[in-house]
Amino acid sequence: MADDFTERYRDLLTGWYDCVDRIVLNAYYPMGSTAGGFRTWWRRLIGGTDAEADAVLDNAHLMRLAGRFARRVRAWAADNAVPVIDCTAGERKHLVAEEYLRTHSVGPGVFLILVARAPAMVWDVRRSADGTVLGGLARKRTYVNHYSFHIMDRAWGHLVIKMAGHAPFGAQVILNGHEYVAIAAQGEGIGFVKEGNCFTETTDPAGLAQIADTLSQDAAAGRLGQVIDRWIYTACLIFGLDLADQQRTCFRYAYSNYQAEYSRNLLFAYGGHMDRVFNAMLDRTRSRLDIPAVRTLFGARRRPGKYGMRPSPRVGVVLETPAWDLTVFKVHFGLLTLKGYTKGARVLRFEAITHNTRQLGCGRALDRFPQIVARLAGMCQRFCTALDCVDIGFLPGGTLDQLPLPGQLGASRVGGIDVNKPRIRAALAAVLALAPSPDGFTVADMTAKVHAMTGQAHATYNTRQAAYDLRKLRAKQLVAKPARSRRYYLPGPAARAISALLTLRDHVIAPILAGVKIRRHDHVPARLTPIDQDYEHPARSSRGIAHRKTKLLEILEPQAASPSAASCSAMSSAYPLL
Repeated sequence: MADDFTERYRDLLTGWYDCVDRIVLNAYYPMGSTAGGFRTWWRRLIGGTDAEADAVLDNAHLMRLAGRFARRVRAWAADNAVPVIDCTAGERKHLVAEEYLRTHSVGPGVFLILVARAPAMVWDVRRSADGTVLGGLARKRTYVNHYSFHIMDRAWGHLVIKMAGHAPFGAQVILNGHEYVAIAAQGEGIGFVKEGNCFTETTDPAGLAQIADTLSQDAAAGRLGQVIDRWIYTACLIFGLDLADQQRTCFRYAYSNYQAEYSRNLLFAYGGHMDRVFNAMLDRTRSRLDIPAVRTLFGARRRPGKYGMRPSPRVGVVLETPAWDLTVFKVHFGLLTLKGYTKGARVLRFEAITHNTRQLGCGRALDRFPQIVARLAGMCQRFCTALDCVDIGFLPGGTLDQLPLPGQLGASRVGGIDVNKPRIRAALAAVLALAPSPDGFTVADMTAKVHAMTGQAHATYNTRQAAYDLRKLRAKQLVAKPARSRRYYLPGPAARAISALLTLRDHVIAPILAGVKIRRHDHVPARLTPIDQDYEHPARSSRGIAHRKTKLLEILEPQAASPSAASCSAMSSAYPLL
């Protein structure tokens, strides 16, 4: 489903597609998550009587189990010519894997193992001083070796299973939806050009979008479970527990969603059009959305126009700087991130990222994956629509006349909205900046945003004042609040109206009134820019009105006439909004 931004620039696009990007799943052994369950699993592993198994349940035996895992990994890697690389703290492991793939041809299976220390929950066995009595088991978080098995799968391409060498062998699985779509598109005979994690060109945009949509369907959870089961037991866990031990102890992983990314990719016909659209949109919306920083990495060359030549997709690999300028802006809402950036020569991408699926509030089990993707898709679509609404403002007829009038909210009568007051302008700006919020915003969120944008303290603007301002905005249908909820959201038409109000007040009327005080006959530039000319005509008319009103006041009230009073009277008459 296309959003307002996509619909506005549809004529400039060759197509677009939505795709699930990075997927991170946690794999855990449910019985090993509790002290009693882990003790039961240990008894199954050791065999014999319960007393005999408990007698060897100590930290020394658990460390031996971890040591056996490490020795088996390195011995198997040496026998099968698979490199094992020990990584240092802070080293970007995915870059190591990408460099290896660029210089080596790999087939299905494990092709690289990276070892690094990372925090994990392990069991600490507490026994009596003489070691004869088992006191209990306590979970502790400590740094242990993790083994990242880089695997090439026939259906999913490059995936990573990072497993701790200590029992109960917790793991994390990292996949990429674009890898899956690329392999499926090849099977369907769809031609495409892929640069990193993005399709920059395709012969069948609709067919590619249809394949990408399969990751948003209910069957996607089953596909994820199948690919993990295909490798985690036989290629990773087998170094800690052989297949016989896995079967005897009934060791089976459960999977939960941890992180996910969802992107909307717009394929422009010409890169020059994309640059102009995106940069203009950033200039107009950055201040409104309170984006603290826009990062631009300048590339090796300009994007081609209608008749320009496109470079090879390999250029971005061999150059230290990207082939094209890369502009990125992000908006963070807790553990959720909304991001927009240019990709390759002609692709504009918008992303919705959840750094922890717990914040979405729709469950974390693997079978909830379709619901998580649906939430991210809705976030991405609302983000694009919010950008378009903030970028393109519109004021319906009669809005300026109705805003100052009192409003009715239920049985209560509330005051009107006077955009000349700094407080209400700050409230409007804060509400507009919170428009892309995935789950809406609260009164506390609005108060904090006002403080961040204006520098005010809690003593000058508190939650009580923010709540009243929201009531006035609700009475004018500029903010909506679902029934029995404490969260607010900004509808699309309201966002356009607020954007138009602030633009009119700050960027049209304020510069004109500032130009009224400038005496152009003192110094007239030889050449005026087009925008100066646009402001010069209304400013000149305003100065004429102010001059005539001053003369009229001098005639009617010679004693009361003063330049400041005349100027104020002229301004208020010429611009009732102020």
